[in-house]
Amino acid sequence: MKPVIVTHVERPDRSLVEHLGRHAVATLHEAMGREGLMLPYMRPIYRGAKAFGTAVTVLCHPGDNLMIHASVEVCQPGDVLVVTTTSPSTDGMFGELLATSLKARGVVGLVIEAGVRDVAELENMRFPVWSRAISAQGTVKATPGCVNVPVVCAGVAVRPGDVIVADADGVVCVPRERAAEVASRADARVEREEATRARLAAGELGLDIYGLREKLNDLGVTWI
Repeated sequence: MKPVIVTHVERPDRSLVEHLGRHAVATLHEAMGREGLMLPYMRPIYRGAKAFGTAVTVLCHPGDNLMIHASVEVCQPGDVLVVTTTSPSTDGMFGELLATSLKARGVVGLVIEAGVRDVAELENMRFPVWSRAISAQGTVKATPGCVNVPVVCAGVAVRPGDVIVADADGVVCVPRERAAEVASRADARVEREEATRARLAAGELGLDIYGLREKLNDLGVTWI
């Protein structure tokens, strides 16, 4: 792919992004038909981290964070930076100084399929990061890459302007054209779960609520 920096991103309405951001990652993943969830090695670097926003994507060479620096200029308030590399990497490509720069642009979080460093400082800043690794391994700024092109991050296709939601359970990507649909489905799922929670709290069994007793019978399971 020819190195390129795309400056314009088509972002969904902010109120719709905030609507999605009120939901948990697990809820959104289920509402999308169990799609969009990044691989489980993408973990928050500190407890309680939560972020949601529109994706600005970055494709870097392993061990080279040049294009992360280049991406800062095109970021807008409410964006989440999504970084991946052309081949697997765990090098510490992001740290406190880049986070300071991104916060000044209004960026609300980072998802990076590589390593990060300065974890204590990032936690003190309350800058939420989901990464593949934590590593003090240094990087260079020498190789061109791309900003705001479609990428694959931790097994999920992400395009600029898609909605990213991340919490303790991981990271989910909602395609921007499905944002309204998924928000509606997530609302309905939460409503159903609240009703089910009340029944479980009252002592009903999931076996009966979900019709699983009949399923077990159909599968030949016997009670002795």
